[in-house]
Amino acid sequence: MRIAQIAPLLERVPPPAYGGIELVVGLLTDELVRRGHEVTLFASGDSISLAKLVSVHPRALRLDPDVREHNIYEMLQLGFVYERAAEFDIIHSHVCCAALPYANLIKTPTVHTLHGIFTPDNEKMFQYAKRQPFVSISHAQRELRLGLNYVSTVYNGIDVNSYKFHPQPDNPPYLAFLGRISPEKGTHLAINIAQQAGWHLKIAGKIDLVDQEYFEQEIKPHIDGRQIEYLGEANHVEKNALMGGAVATLFPITWREPFGLVMVESMAAGTPVIAMKLGSTVEIIKHGKTGFLVNNVADFISAIDQVTQLNRYDCREYVSNYFSLKQMTDGYEAVYQQILAAQTPPNDHIQDVLSLGITSV
Repeated sequence: MRIAQIAPLLERVPPPAYGGIELVVGLLTDELVRRGHEVTLFASGDSISLAKLVSVHPRALRLDPDVREHNIYEMLQLGFVYERAAEFDIIHSHVCCAALPYANLIKTPTVHTLHGIFTPDNEKMFQYAKRQPFVSISHAQRELRLGLNYVSTVYNGIDVNSYKFHPQPDNPPYLAFLGRISPEKGTHLAINIAQQAGWHLKIAGKIDLVDQEYFEQEIKPHIDGRQIEYLGEANHVEKNALMGGAVATLFPITWREPFGLVMVESMAAGTPVIAMKLGSTVEIIKHGKTGFLVNNVADFISAIDQVTQLNRYDCREYVSNYFSLKQMTDGYEAVYQQILAAQTPPNDHIQDVLSLGITSV
């Protein structure tokens, strides 16, 4: 099968540190190549892949201070993809709704994996192209009110063998928090939990410009290098060591997380996860076996006392059984076959346009 994979340009594929979408795209792309597919990856020029790489910029946009208008490069990338659409049997987009208007205009089918969330603005585009085939990364991510054509849910998968298993936590004991330093990820709540429980907390993650003020006001004042440590942005090996050595990984999100790869990575290392019962966490954590699902800070603190009773081998096995690279790739291959088998001429979008209140002059 001839497959085009469209990756975001903000980070390299795979990412050197932070970048859940880029990690998933990199793993999926390489596994598809190993399975005999002819894959072209549209990504930043510094990406590393077994597939044929096509890029519109030599490196990840986040790392280039000279790039001011990211959307220009994203439009260039999509132009490159869709002018070559006839070369592919299927196009797989991982760039939210940006590819939707292009996909409506060509015969080659595009499947869109939804890695993010819906907003009042992007919902208009999803409504416009709601007949396009969509894949959700959790059932919780779906917004049924939008009437999108969901063809499947495919959970994100990881290469479990690339994560060292830690049968015991490090001594002295600590809790881990890993992820983007932001209100949505609940970094401030992780600190609050550790402080109230009297535990050492190690934090790792990137700080986006939009979250700099949050970091300065809500996080930095609590970092003392003893009880609360901030380790910066961690690469794969550092993440594995940080989470694997922890008694538990805290996941105190304040939003409907569509997936949360950190939870899977932590369990692959053998470390249970204590997570807010919100969004996809109920689908990823096996409550009472690979971690705990809780509702507030007090529940987090209570769960810390119970987490050492969980079997760390069970955490690893659970990820191998449900969130492996093999299962993710099997899922997407099935989606491709389903879409190709049901392929029909392009839809008439007149009614969709009218429902948005768009008029011509």
